[in-house]
Amino acid sequence: MLFSVVSDNVTGILNELGSSPDIIVRNFIYACPNPVNASLIFLEGISDIQSVSENVLWTLLGETRNNGQKAASQSENGQAPHQSEPQPGDSPSNGTIPVSSQMLQAWSEMKNKLTLGSIFELKQFDEVIASLLAGNSILLLDGVPLALSCCTKGGQMRDIQEASTQVVIRGPKDSFTESLCTNIALVRRRIRNKQLWLEEISMGSVTNTSVILMYMKDVAKEEVVAEVKRRLAENTLESVLESGYIEEVLEDPSYSPFPTVYNTERPDVVAGNLLEGRIALLIDGTPFALIVPTVLAQFFTSAEDYYQRYDIGIFLRLLRYTSFVIALLGPSFYVGLITFHQEMIPTSLLISLAGSRESVPFPALVEALVMEICFEILREAGIRLPRTVGQAVSIVGALVLGEAAVQAGIVSHFMVIVVAVTGIASFSTPSYSLAISARLLRFSFVLLAGFLGFYGISLGIIVLVIHLNSLRSIGEHFLAPFTPFKLKQHKDILVRLPFNKRKHLKGESSFAGFNQPKQRGKLS
Repeated sequence: MLFSVVSDNVTGILNELGSSPDIIVRNFIYACPNPVNASLIFLEGISDIQSVSENVLWTLLGETRNNGQKAASQSENGQAPHQSEPQPGDSPSNGTIPVSSQMLQAWSEMKNKLTLGSIFELKQFDEVIASLLAGNSILLLDGVPLALSCCTKGGQMRDIQEASTQVVIRGPKDSFTESLCTNIALVRRRIRNKQLWLEEISMGSVTNTSVILMYMKDVAKEEVVAEVKRRLAENTLESVLESGYIEEVLEDPSYSPFPTVYNTERPDVVAGNLLEGRIALLIDGTPFALIVPTVLAQFFTSAEDYYQRYDIGIFLRLLRYTSFVIALLGPSFYVGLITFHQEMIPTSLLISLAGSRESVPFPALVEALVMEICFEILREAGIRLPRTVGQAVSIVGALVLGEAAVQAGIVSHFMVIVVAVTGIASFSTPSYSLAISARLLRFSFVLLAGFLGFYGISLGIIVLVIHLNSLRSIGEHFLAPFTPFKLKQHKDILVRLPFNKRKHLKGESSFAGFNQPKQRGKLS
């Protein structure tokens, strides 16, 4: 419980937070008919200093100054002041101040004078500490065992910039930032509908990170919303520093390289998924939003598919599917051909391949693994290095190492071509999470092809399809609408039909075939 003496409350807060240097305590006298001591506490850096100054201090101190001028005028006219003003930090000898109706009236007046959009009263110390750490300002008044939490969240934040992981030629250029309020506004600006509901959840027993659960009421499945809430409530995380922490909480327990939670930094993608009945989670401090449930086809879809003409969208989407197959099976197909199935290669090409591999001492399997590992190291180094140096190192490393490896007879020209085409194909996948999965599985298929040839590749594909069919995302089939097969929802999976050929928004799915027929016409 809070004390009725301001100085005791301030001391208690400072002791709880270790008297940190970023805690700003502003003592002043609130001028009401009976002037009393007051204190304003906020944290520098996570509170908006301009809002604190203009909406809290300027409002209250301006009132004090006006009342002081009135008192001075009354004194000059021979009228005695109403009551002597106390000094900041003064407190009665017994450490308590009895609550009087005048102090409660002053407290009520002070609340009414504040020009902030959101203020609320707190009674407990823990609530005050939590509100202060969230960026709010705490206002205390002598004689009132309450604290007023003023919404002054802010501080320095990164400006809205273009998305770096999901770039489009045509379409909105804005992306999420680390500010939760900014991210909510970016989605609200696109869906101005009363059915867009938001719920705030605190996650991480130590970090107390704010997470916003966002969904369209009466469009999203109630059981899915309840399941997401249950998984979030049952988490035992101590810290949440990025959306990846929560992604693991939402995923079904399975040993799979495939992501079953979609992440994006584009507000328009979040808005499109919300309209289809999915649930979005915005996490404070990260520009990546999570979307559940998701299906495999969603990872091949780009927001630009709906901003271009439908025929271009169909071509680009089919190109991505083809690129994913190349990225997954390209090296393994080459290894299988060279090692076990030379009869499938045209004679002229086979002679050229044999000549190219004449000086290579390793089998195709080792050759492929060496090149793949070198390529992954180059790519990882290019990402970790500073942007101005990383690209140069990647290009020079690939050209110099590739040419040097061929000249030294370690790898053949054809293997360099296969690995280069595979690497380029992997970049065409819109989702970085799925591209990483393909990179990981590629090594498994190369090993299968090196030991069993095309039989090994076929066996690997069968196991992969069975595994994908077993995956669930918040209880929904990951391979939907292929399994279970729903023909009507294929209008936006492999191809994107024109908008007038499919019911958009109020009808079936416009993105990946998740919406159920029962959701039709729910939006108003």
